[in-house]
Amino acid sequence: MIRVPELIERKRNGGELSDEEISELILGFTRGEIPDYQLAAWCMAVYFRGLNGRETHALTDAMIRSGETLALGSALGRRVVDKHSTGGVGDKTSLAVGPIVAACGVPLAKMSGRGLGHTGGTLDKLESIPGYRVELTLDELVEQVREVGLAIVGQTGDLVPADKKLYALRDVTATVDIVPLIASSIMSKKLAAGADAIVLDVKVGDGAFMKTLEDARILAEQMVDLGRRAGRDVVCLLSDMDQPLGHAVGHALEVREALETLAGRGPTDFTELVLHASARLLALSDLGVDVEEGRRRAEAAIAEGAATAAYERWIRAQGGDPDPDVLPTAPVVRPVVAEREGIVARLHALPIGIATLGLGGGRRTKDDAIDHAVGVVCHAKRGSAVAAGDVLAEVHARDDESAARAAETVRSAYVLGDEAPRGHGILLDVIE
Repeated sequence: MIRVPELIERKRNGGELSDEEISELILGFTRGEIPDYQLAAWCMAVYFRGLNGRETHALTDAMIRSGETLALGSALGRRVVDKHSTGGVGDKTSLAVGPIVAACGVPLAKMSGRGLGHTGGTLDKLESIPGYRVELTLDELVEQVREVGLAIVGQTGDLVPADKKLYALRDVTATVDIVPLIASSIMSKKLAAGADAIVLDVKVGDGAFMKTLEDARILAEQMVDLGRRAGRDVVCLLSDMDQPLGHAVGHALEVREALETLAGRGPTDFTELVLHASARLLALSDLGVDVEEGRRRAEAAIAEGAATAAYERWIRAQGGDPDPDVLPTAPVVRPVVAEREGIVARLHALPIGIATLGLGGGRRTKDDAIDHAVGVVCHAKRGSAVAAGDVLAEVHARDDESAARAAETVRSAYVLGDEAPRGHGILLDVIE
């Protein structure tokens, strides 16, 4: 039996732990044999001393072994792909990428989570669709991916229980924002879910967890390394989250925008990210295509209507109604107008997310209810020229009082200038 105080002391002093020691530590904690206070001390030691690549892989592997694992590729007899985002404001990318990839003949299976704070969860967006089932049995999941080519479901409690328990501890001990623990948390769930190839979208900027490109690269490199050590193909896209992605922020609003994008009428920045992610997933599949050909096939799936058809098959397969007219709508729509002529120099993502949270479109605690209808639509984005009185954004609210509060927060997100800001694309870098 390991002596936990010795492991804490060794890590505190900058030493290394063996694979076996890390495994016993994590599995013992998951079983309740090691108390919270000792793991909290170990997490703080890791916060200041870090983990090397081998230790991070050992931690990830132990977390995976704490519960069940899936082998979707073996069950389906072909490579299965997955996509994950680190979260941001208006990030509905999976809702468009999944149908495009499925329309191109590549199976995608994704286990998603719910949103907390100003970032929206994929499951919350999908639950704005009447009838959509987020819970499938393993047999139902495999059968749907086989028949439809796509399934997005909630994570089962039997998958990586160590991560849920460890994250809850990190959340109350100020040890969340340390890269090895972030990387192992994300990758343990992705690897346990059984995909053969994974595209990770690491958000960078004001509305993201990673505020700088340098920090995002460090996280991306660690996650790619974890994938390599586990024998999986992993590519990380680093994408801009200094402003909201697309125009729509809020669950039903984002579902509508994803559908518009599948029909070829989506916002430029969102469409570009969707095509980048789709092309990479197709290049990692068993189609035998490169990224350039993958993009051409993704564009064709949109242009020919195959992506929209795949979306409709997927939503119906999980009990939902794919008609956008059945999505909930907010009773109050309040415009936010420009007070002067100018060019949008900045559109801060975080205030838009906070405004949506205040409207009821997000959770302050994990038990909060969600209002799927509310949110913000940002008509003017960075670089847009506006005249005094032009509509910058619209607030979709449940009542006039909450709409007025949110409108002031949205107004604070906009910075108008006299010159166009220096532009850059949505994709900042690729780590593979």
